[in-house]
Amino acid sequence: MIFTPRTLGLLLLAAAPLLAQAQTDEKPSNFLAARRGGAMQPAAPQAARQGPAFLDRLDSRSDFDRLARIHGDGSAQATPHLIFAIDRSAGDRVYYIHSVRFPFHEDFLRAQHLVANLDHATLLGFYQKPNRRFVLGTLSLHPALGRWVYEFWDGDQATADHVALADRRLRDTFFAPLAFKANSTLHEASARQAGIAAITQQQLVSQRDYLPLNQGRAVGRLRLIDNLEGDTQDDIEPYDIVVLREVPLSLPPVAGVITVQPSTALSHVNLLAKGWGIPNAYVRDAYEALARHDGRWVRFEAGRDSYQLEATERPARLPTRKTAALIAKPDLSRSAPIPLVALKATDTSACGGKAARLGVLERLRLAGRLPGVAPVPDGFCLPFAQHAAFMAQPQAQALIRQALATERFDRSSRVRRQVLQQLRADLVELPLPAGLEEQWLQRWREQLAGSGVFVRSSSNSEDLANFSGAGLYSTVPNVRQAQDLSRAVKTVWASVFNAEAFEARRAAGLAHDQVRMAVFVQRAIDSRLSGVMITRDPFDAERNDSIYISAKRGIGIRVVEGRRIAEQSLYNSRNGAVQRFSRSAEDTELRLDEQGGVKEVPVERHAPVLSDADVRRLARIGQQVKRGLGKAEQDIEWAIDGEGRVVLLQARPYVQRSNL
Repeated sequence: MIFTPRTLGLLLLAAAPLLAQAQTDEKPSNFLAARRGGAMQPAAPQAARQGPAFLDRLDSRSDFDRLARIHGDGSAQATPHLIFAIDRSAGDRVYYIHSVRFPFHEDFLRAQHLVANLDHATLLGFYQKPNRRFVLGTLSLHPALGRWVYEFWDGDQATADHVALADRRLRDTFFAPLAFKANSTLHEASARQAGIAAITQQQLVSQRDYLPLNQGRAVGRLRLIDNLEGDTQDDIEPYDIVVLREVPLSLPPVAGVITVQPSTALSHVNLLAKGWGIPNAYVRDAYEALARHDGRWVRFEAGRDSYQLEATERPARLPTRKTAALIAKPDLSRSAPIPLVALKATDTSACGGKAARLGVLERLRLAGRLPGVAPVPDGFCLPFAQHAAFMAQPQAQALIRQALATERFDRSSRVRRQVLQQLRADLVELPLPAGLEEQWLQRWREQLAGSGVFVRSSSNSEDLANFSGAGLYSTVPNVRQAQDLSRAVKTVWASVFNAEAFEARRAAGLAHDQVRMAVFVQRAIDSRLSGVMITRDPFDAERNDSIYISAKRGIGIRVVEGRRIAEQSLYNSRNGAVQRFSRSAEDTELRLDEQGGVKEVPVERHAPVLSDADVRRLARIGQQVKRGLGKAEQDIEWAIDGEGRVVLLQARPYVQRSNL
């Protein structure tokens, strides 16, 4: 049996305006149709293209159907809709337009000779100028809401007067109750000012039944699991497709993931799914809908708009995951600490990509290529060679050999977790090679004046082709005492053996003895706001004009946990529209503790984290970073400090694998 759930479809499909305002790169009224795959059906038969060019009012569903077209594939997602125009220079006359004959507003305006010279500037003015002649929009029967809605293009700079006018004239001339669907934060604000209750993007997203976090296909054994923490992981196999009641902090290698709680594109589990190239989706009713398949072999596909799951036979040969790229050989010839200002792209071989790119970002800023960005917080890299020297000590080698030789280590994830936890603790207690600690303390005092620092990982097993490694290794925040610095560095070194990192490398076929860990010691900043942005739409590969921003208050070291929804925004670089899909669910924030480490501070839960101006500023910086780093899509960690300045804390290539 094939399941196609009730759904709003892809987050952004639910959020995007319907196709009346379709646009191209050159002009607003052709763009949306061109950018959305499968958006427009083939041309209608000649009979369907006959009839009146427009009606002044719609008194029945049959009147609507005479003019409407269909967006969708004929399924429950099909959306009957038409475009409308309100002429403010003709007594606010309403034109309900035959939308098969005239797919775009400009087609109708030209055909009816309503505008003498409809050039690009004039057309754009109908969407952006307050004193515009026409108010242009879409009216549809929304499939998920089950009600009639009207809306504007997401780039439309509609004022409260425009919204109020459309609301009044459409209600006067339409046969059924109508609601306004806001397609940007500007539309939401205009509706509030006009006293109109709008359907917001956040409301639409909260009602969704399905969201593909990583599209793909898999064959595996379905497992319904209440809690994936602790010993439950022990019997999870790489060929299992797991259905989870809650988003876990870590995940053993699996063939697919379905969660019944919504998460974000940047949750740790989704970053793993993207790196492994496995399907990962939120399905609200999965536990009930899929219960009878528990323990059975299924074929699962997470598509853009819906998922499919059907029973199948256990394959004669169990599926295997492709091996990730090999770890590059580290440069162990450089052992002295390297300051931020000296780091270049070529220093990846000695300090890892994370540290090296911080140096590149600071060089871009100093060259004037990142206007509006504050200096990268100063720091220095402890190269791979220092980690190699520590791990080469006989005591360290003996501990590692003993751990890997533990009975059932290769067969039991529970045993591996326990053994690796003890191994990390033992490594942190080992002495350092002579002279290292004094070297670090001298550099810390002279370069950073002994201020609080974050001790961060920068390994050679991150940012590889087909293997992100994001979130796998440890960071020690706000180290303030000299006696704590060496322990923090050893903690980061030992995080090579974090259970989730070990399992991810094991699944990807990356050799553990080739892993080297550099450490970046960086001045701490007490972030007021922080988060991550992706320089593309992580939900829809067809949208290359958007930037996704996830934001929380305070220090952002919990961004990838995924258990509390962050504030999620999408910026459209073509039209400047901001869409906000969720508010932060956090009721506390992390701040620097004067005694070292971090502390939790209560916050107002429902207040916005970012203003629209913040979103636009961050998006602009993200585009600059992308250009400066070779135009590859980027996963960027950012913060806004107490002075309101944007600070860049990391940039790495955005890795996303899909087997569709």
